[in-house]
Amino acid sequence: MALFDRLKKGLTKTRERISSSFRSVLQIGRKIDEETIRRLEDTMLTADFGPVTTNQLIDLLRTGWRKGDITEEQEIQGYLKQHIVAMWPESDRQLHFAASGPTVIVVTGINGSGKTTSIAKLAWYLTQQGKKVILAACDTFRAAAVEQLTIWSERTGVQIVKHDQGADPGAVAYDACDAAIARNADILLVDTAGRLHTQEHLMRELGKIQKVVQRKIENAPHEVLLVLDATIGQNAINQAKQFSEHVSVSGIILAKLDGSAKGGVVVGIREQLDVPVKFVGIGETPQDIEPFDPATFVEALFAE
Repeated sequence: MALFDRLKKGLTKTRERISSSFRSVLQIGRKIDEETIRRLEDTMLTADFGPVTTNQLIDLLRTGWRKGDITEEQEIQGYLKQHIVAMWPESDRQLHFAASGPTVIVVTGINGSGKTTSIAKLAWYLTQQGKKVILAACDTFRAAAVEQLTIWSERTGVQIVKHDQGADPGAVAYDACDAAIARNADILLVDTAGRLHTQEHLMRELGKIQKVVQRKIENAPHEVLLVLDATIGQNAINQAKQFSEHVSVSGIILAKLDGSAKGGVVVGIREQLDVPVKFVGIGETPQDIEPFDPATFVEALFAE
């Protein structure tokens, strides 16, 4: 299935909310006025674009209307799509790989965000790119986390380094780095304990893991990816802000887009955070992950 079709299917709940709302607001042949813009603003807020992003897009729309760039309501959707796509620079969505030796990607996020499943999807995706991947099961705090990641490692056909539940996460990271070097792995994916910014002991453990990999592998970690749950909308942005106070997040995996009616949050993330969305999760199987492509995403978001 083509990327557009996969995204269109995955965004069904969001897309239906947006397209039905736009159809009710915008009519062919009707001139734009302030009432049009007010109704459109309500529609965008409902789709969880967020108040900051919605205000910016509405201001752009109002400016374009007053300048005469657009005059009729059927022109609005194309005008908005053009400006939304322009929000994402091309360069910031790529994974950064080590110049030599294994690339270390640390993945974090709160429990329930889809973190472990997203790691499995990312492992599958990278193996499809011809990369040799090793998983590090450093989420030793949560019951069954190691077991869950082990099951995913078997399903995706990648190796895993693990200790028993309750073990020192730093020790797991240490052994995983040794294994990645000894086995000539291309990628070391490090799962960390689901945490909130208020859980200082877990935040300290995350910092400890980063220090371990820094000592073992040059310039590691090369990526710190934060998994966010798309179904919680603007609260995902608040989570990202909180994590960014403690760790240098280099990219976001937006999980559960297929279950969300709030897919507009992708736009809000780019506008309110200086962190790119690098991957989106659009289903339950390991194959249901896609690198984030703004143009395709926006087309799928507004498709009927």
